[in-house]
Amino acid sequence: MDHYETINNMLVVLFNHIMDIEQRSLITEEFSDITNNDMHIIEAIGIDEPRNMSSVARTLSVTVGTLTIAVNNLVKKGYVERSRSTKDRRVVLIRLSPRGRKAYDHHKAFHQEMIDAVMNQLTEEQLHVLILTLKKLDGYFSSK
Repeated sequence: MDHYETINNMLVVLFNHIMDIEQRSLITEEFSDITNNDMHIIEAIGIDEPRNMSSVARTLSVTVGTLTIAVNNLVKKGYVERSRSTKDRRVVLIRLSPRGRKAYDHHKAFHQEMIDAVMNQLTEEQLHVLILTLKKLDGYFSSK
């Protein structure tokens, strides 16, 4: 197999493995009512200050309309709370409920375990090369 085929195969396989493992790890009995996509919306909302819908939509690279549909479902399920800004009543702010924060922490722990597993197997030099390579991949994907 040449370099092109190896890289192509590895990117596809890694993407599929991450999605599969994430699905099995994140969507436990406690969080069986949400999807991976929901979990990524929860992550984008974050645990800091309430955020407006536009900024979360930008973070996720989706339209506000698409985000609104997903947030409506997360509000119904008790993961997200919605309120109006006191400064500008036209602005809708969203934040995680206590249940949403618990899901956020669960997702963060999954990512921590995944990154630790990779880092524990690499030397400092290998980590440096991996980081540079991932930054270049991100640059390519961000330009599309």
